[in-house]
Amino acid sequence: MATAETVKMINLKINGFPVSAPAGSTILEAARSIGIEIPTLCYLKEINEIGACRICMVEVKGARSLVTACVFPVAENMEVFTNTEKVRRSRKLTLELILSTHDKNCLSCVRSGTCELQQLCKEFGVDDPDYYAGGNVHYAFDDSAAHMVRDNNKCILCRRCVAACDMQCISVIGANARGFDTHISSAFDKDLADVSCISCGQCIVNCPTGAIVEKDESAAVLKAINDPTKFTVVHTAPSIRVTLGEAFGYKIGTNVQGQMVAALRRLGFDKVFDTDFGADLTIMEEAHEFLDRVQNGGVLPMITSCSPGWVKYCEHYYPDLLPHLSTCKSPQQMQGAIIKTYYAQKLNLDPKDIFVVGIMPCTAKKFENKRDDQHAVDDLPDVDVSLTTRELARMIDSAGVYFRDLPEEEFDNPLADGTGAAVIFGATGGVMEAALRTAVETLTGEALQNLDFQEVRGTEGIKEASYNVAGMEVKVAVASGTKNAKILMDKLARGEADYHFIEIMGCPGGCVNGGGQPIQHAVVRNFHDLRAMRAASLYDADRNLPVRKSHESPAMKLIYKDFLGEPGSHLAHELLHTSYVARPKYK
Repeated sequence: MATAETVKMINLKINGFPVSAPAGSTILEAARSIGIEIPTLCYLKEINEIGACRICMVEVKGARSLVTACVFPVAENMEVFTNTEKVRRSRKLTLELILSTHDKNCLSCVRSGTCELQQLCKEFGVDDPDYYAGGNVHYAFDDSAAHMVRDNNKCILCRRCVAACDMQCISVIGANARGFDTHISSAFDKDLADVSCISCGQCIVNCPTGAIVEKDESAAVLKAINDPTKFTVVHTAPSIRVTLGEAFGYKIGTNVQGQMVAALRRLGFDKVFDTDFGADLTIMEEAHEFLDRVQNGGVLPMITSCSPGWVKYCEHYYPDLLPHLSTCKSPQQMQGAIIKTYYAQKLNLDPKDIFVVGIMPCTAKKFENKRDDQHAVDDLPDVDVSLTTRELARMIDSAGVYFRDLPEEEFDNPLADGTGAAVIFGATGGVMEAALRTAVETLTGEALQNLDFQEVRGTEGIKEASYNVAGMEVKVAVASGTKNAKILMDKLARGEADYHFIEIMGCPGGCVNGGGQPIQHAVVRNFHDLRAMRAASLYDADRNLPVRKSHESPAMKLIYKDFLGEPGSHLAHELLHTSYVARPKYK
């Protein structure tokens, strides 16, 4: 019987402590295994391992100079020192040099308190102005994109944003010029709006400073809340309940749904709804569309369309394959469309007086709001403003609402009832699993004995599965992150993808790892699986809900009976479906 190859262990000492680390480990990894955290700025595990910032320098006995712990491999009998006077002087000097060209307007910076540079400067007592009077380059903001603002005056050239963009196989930003003039920008210094950025925001959540931030629209929301002529409605995406708490010191993945609802009411919204309703509606329409394509010779495989970053990616990079996309709007847009039609009628409100806000994990939602064919009523947008989880957290703080002391409250009806199928939309594979629960029961006419489609769960970049449904083999695939989407789309373009249904999420791990989620320090990102921890809470919520299938939702049965008629009806297509446009591919 074959046995697994034994991993060779390397024995060394770090600060006098004996350490045994797998061969190939770096000093950084070995040190962390015994509870010693070596500071970094540029390092992101498996994403940006370039030793560029020089903050992680350590002493190695016998070496002629300091070495970079993030890329330097351990060796037998090596002796490492991470906190000597020489090491500390080096790190402080590096920080001073970084600050010499850095906009130090920290008091009003959106990243104050979560800025990794600020934290290190505090730890190393960096307050010496010797280098601050030298030459400098001042950059104009790039606020051309719908979703974000770039401020190179706060950039430290760590290249983490570049690596994140490359990880997504987008690569629209990189290092331009050389030497003192080096800066991060697009090719030929084009505005971000003029390149094929997909608005995913992965550059934002991976930036250690305030050089890249989402375009804050909270002022427009506050204006609407304080306008007596506006009826303000807010709805929150499935993943927000398990990520918002991180902004207030809760453990990663803590479900704070009740406190979140209470906080939104205290901000002054007239109604607080759950986007789970919109997610269930998406499944009703998407499952119907899938079955229609299967039974009537439609374009297959059908690909999900609820991730606006993914949709924009397809429009830029695979315009010939757009007919494969489901025509369904995203849950955010469906929710907004229903609020401005069905709900407006129930309350006898003029849709133009309703201001709809989506709390989303995704910066691409800001772009989605401005897309064509996202207007259920005249020229009114389905959703007026999308706020990220971070924007909501800042609004709660600035309003003097002490989140951790809030009681748990329930969403408002009638757009509050969501199912377990809707909750898991926030995790990669969740949309596929939710759709399968409905599609399988519709095809077979029998109740599923096991609702957990484990094959499409997990944080792997690509997952494939095959199910025998009513004598038909249904092949599905799931991809998260556009790097993995590219693999599937290339197969499809070559005619090698024999799937029936594909789920694609623009962000790695799905919405729980969206570009609008709370900022986590690189140390947390490097050594904790944020995606799995957050997703686990969503699956827990699904497991504990009384209704776990969209088609069994009382709210769905009611809205189709009273308003929409049936999935795929003419009215449903008018309100809940959309179209796509081929966009130029340029870098």
